[in-house]
Amino acid sequence: MAGVPPLNKTDLPQFKEQFDHYEATRGFLPNSILTMARRPEIARVFMEMNRVVLYEGSVPEELKMLVSLISSQASGCRYCQAHMGNLAAICGNSSERIENLWDFETSELFSDAERAALRLSMHAGMVPNQVRPADFDELHRHFSDEEIVELVATISLFGYLNRWNDTMGTQLEELPAQRAFELLGSRGWEPGKHR
Repeated sequence: MAGVPPLNKTDLPQFKEQFDHYEATRGFLPNSILTMARRPEIARVFMEMNRVVLYEGSVPEELKMLVSLISSQASGCRYCQAHMGNLAAICGNSSERIENLWDFETSELFSDAERAALRLSMHAGMVPNQVRPADFDELHRHFSDEEIVELVATISLFGYLNRWNDTMGTQLEELPAQRAFELLGSRGWEPGKHR
C-alpha cells in the first residue's frame, strides 16, 4: 500500500495538458506524479525537469531511457524499472536490448559509447555510489562535456524518482507492470512493494 495515495487527475485541471501528453506518449498517467501533485508546485517543477532532461539535448532518447533503466535496476526501484522498460521500448529499443541490458559490457547489442554511458549509470545507481575517474575517462572518448552533463542529469533525475517511488511504495499501473513482465520478467523482475 502506498504511503500516500495518488490524487485523481480530475482534481488537477491545471495539469490537463501535461497529463494528456503522458497518457498519449506512455499510455497511462503515472501514480508518482499524481502523488506529487498533492503539492502542485512539486509536480509542476518535476514534470518540467523530466521534459527538459529526457526529451531535450543531443544524447539520443533511446540511450537516455536505457541509462534511466539500468540506474533504476542498480538502485532496486521496481516501479521505475517497469516505467523505463516501457519507455525504452517506446523510444525504439528492441526487446532484446532491454532484456539483455545487464550484459551491456559483453553484448554485441551495445556500442562502446553506450557501454560507457551505461557503466556510469550502473555505478551511479549503486549505494554507495561506485563511479570512478575511469568511468569519466571512457565517457570523454565518446561524449562532449555538455552530453556528459545531460547523461548525469538523466541519472540524477532517476535518483530522485527511485527514492520517491521506493519510499512512497507507489502502486504500479497496469500497463507498465505488464510491459515489465514481458521485457524484464526473464531476468527476475517482479513488482515487489509496488503491487
